[in-house]
Amino acid sequence: RSVYDDQPNAHQRFMEKLDACIRNHDREIEKMCNFHHQGFVDAITELLKVRADAEKLKVQVTDTNRRLQDAGKEVIAQTEEIIRCRVQQRNITTVVEKLQLCLPVLEMYSKLKEQMNVKRYYSALKTMEQLENLYLPRVSQYRFCQIMIENLPKLREEIKEISMSDLKDFLESIRKHSDRIGETAMKQAQQQKTFSTALQKQNNVNYGRNMHLGRSRILESKNDIALKRTFEEDDEHEEEVLTAQDLVDFSPVYRCLHIYSVLGDGEIFENYYRKQRRKQARLVLQPQSSMHETVEGYRRYFSQIVGFFVVEDHILHVTQGLVTRTYTDELWNMALSKIIAVLRTHSSYCSDPDLVLELKNLIVVFADTLQGYGFPVNRLFDLLFEIRDQYNETLLKKWSGLFRDIFEADNYSPIPVANEEEYKIVISKFPFQDPELDKQSFPKKLPMSQSVPQIYIQVKEFIYASLKFSESLHRSSTEIDDMLRKSTNLLLTRTLSSCLQNLIKKPHIGLTELVQIIINTTHLEQACKYLEDFISNITNISQVTVHTARLYGLSTFKDARHAAEGEIYTKLNQKIDEFIQIADYDWTMSESDGRASGYLMDLINFLRSTFQVFTHLPGKVAQTACMSACQHLSTSLMQMLLDSELKQISMGAIQQFNLDVIQCELFASSEPVPGFQGDTLQLAFIDLRQLPSVFFQLHQSTYLVGFFPFQMTFLTCLCHLLFYFSRMKDSSKKNNIFAQFRKNDRDKQKLIETVVKQLRSLVNGMSQHT
Repeated sequence: RSVYDDQPNAHQRFMEKLDACIRNHDREIEKMCNFHHQGFVDAITELLKVRADAEKLKVQVTDTNRRLQDAGKEVIAQTEEIIRCRVQQRNITTVVEKLQLCLPVLEMYSKLKEQMNVKRYYSALKTMEQLENLYLPRVSQYRFCQIMIENLPKLREEIKEISMSDLKDFLESIRKHSDRIGETAMKQAQQQKTFSTALQKQNNVNYGRNMHLGRSRILESKNDIALKRTFEEDDEHEEEVLTAQDLVDFSPVYRCLHIYSVLGDGEIFENYYRKQRRKQARLVLQPQSSMHETVEGYRRYFSQIVGFFVVEDHILHVTQGLVTRTYTDELWNMALSKIIAVLRTHSSYCSDPDLVLELKNLIVVFADTLQGYGFPVNRLFDLLFEIRDQYNETLLKKWSGLFRDIFEADNYSPIPVANEEEYKIVISKFPFQDPELDKQSFPKKLPMSQSVPQIYIQVKEFIYASLKFSESLHRSSTEIDDMLRKSTNLLLTRTLSSCLQNLIKKPHIGLTELVQIIINTTHLEQACKYLEDFISNITNISQVTVHTARLYGLSTFKDARHAAEGEIYTKLNQKIDEFIQIADYDWTMSESDGRASGYLMDLINFLRSTFQVFTHLPGKVAQTACMSACQHLSTSLMQMLLDSELKQISMGAIQQFNLDVIQCELFASSEPVPGFQGDTLQLAFIDLRQLPSVFFQLHQSTYLVGFFPFQMTFLTCLCHLLFYFSRMKDSSKKNNIFAQFRKNDRDKQKLIETVVKQLRSLVNGMSQHT
């Protein structure tokens, strides 16, 4: 049995050894036989004797052996099967032992491959570390382990390349979607600010009570409705609100940072990230050339910048050392300088106040958003004050056009009101008070024209528009009040004043329109105090405050009124000149027509009708206009007689001219404008009255009946001229009361004195010579 339990060929070796042992025994037997031959013979004899028995025994043994072999075949088969199973079992045990050492390595490597497939590179690096330090040294004698060891560095490089590629994709993605990130962040900041403002308004019991009537209440109610709808929509979509960070998958950054940190290349990664982000910052800060043309251009520009810095702020707080506060502050200061330069340049191209206002609102939301992320934005609010000046300039240009349109559309006639309802409509637009007019029955006319309430409404609209820019600037009510008053002063003193001056100078504006302009400016001047109250009600700042600025409307309308008065004097004189130009005197007529010239009667009728319109003007203005017209008429008629081209005058022409002078004196004595004392107005024609008398005296002193004075001697002419100018000098001294009206009178007096001195010297010299 032990033979069969040994190795497979043990039976054969056993049989070989047994044969050798038999041969050895045969030789020993042979020796023994030789030694014991007799005994052998005897034994043979005995064997022969027992041959038969031996044959029988052999048969029995053979039979027994056969029967034994037949019985052992099954046992032998089972024994061989058992041997084979024992060998397999031993082999299996050996394999199991070896596999138990290799399986953890294979499992870890499989896990590594799976992590690589699902892009869990940081975990894959941890798995590599465990493989190298713990598992692979146990089975390093196997060839597949050597292959693994050779592949691990390649996998590390592959992980670095993949993670860097993912980082590049991430940087490219946030560069493309930074505007959406920024837009979301700005929207959230604006909603938060709106909510805070709503709470503040709700808690402020007195909010809005001092707002001006009408429009402010309507705006306030509309804002409340809009705010309520906004809150309701926010409540409905509260679960869907995403933060700016939710829009970005930052896992590529985390993975790349962890991978490079594990591989010992963290500093290389930080430098690369910061370098790429600086490049992106320069791209983000670069504006489009047409950005200033639309609000969307500015919105996209701000959204990209906000998105950039929101990402950087998030990276700053969730990573350690990738970016630092110093780095972000440096980047923000660089960006802020560029932003301010860009806004200064592009805002200067904006000519639409609505666009400038939208830009201001965007800058405020932009600043509030970044301030919420910890970035300093004071320079942006300082920039807003510069843009406010630009906004005011655009408003002034816009309102200049509105004022021109109002003046062009005005009929320059008093406003007719047929009933109480129409009167209240006008009063609601313009603060007009006149107790005398209130006592009159309907229909009646208000003294100002349609442009007055329209101008007043537009000034209030300008104040509202200017106030819109002052909102959300984090300024006190006193500063806002000061801003509104300064901008309103600019509107009155520059824009409205310029429009009035241009209006007055327009050739189609006649005397009636000028009179109405003077009346309009008077009422607008009186309305300035209501504008001051209006601003105080809006800002809730009392006018008794020491630092409260005053409106300069008084001086503006006074200047416009003085310009209109001067233009009235000028146009009256021009009209007089037009009538004088059509005068057709026949200086050689033998006798007069017996009545005043037609052109002069038309001129006097024109002056009468014109001065009737002047009844609505202040008394001094009407008197000055009347006195100026009479003086100009007198001067024009005198210049007609003293014209250098006039060579001779007949007595009939002098008589006709005298009739015209009489009509002028009658017009002056009829008091066309009330308020003159005595014969003040008649004195305007005293010089003109003396001139015909001189000509009469000249005529009587000549021998020629027909014409004069060129038939007289030169000395006689000088004497008569000296007499005339001396009389003129004396009369001018008596009439010095008119010097206050015109500067020309003073110049004329000096000229007359000079002429008298020169004539006197000539006459004295020629008399001595004669």
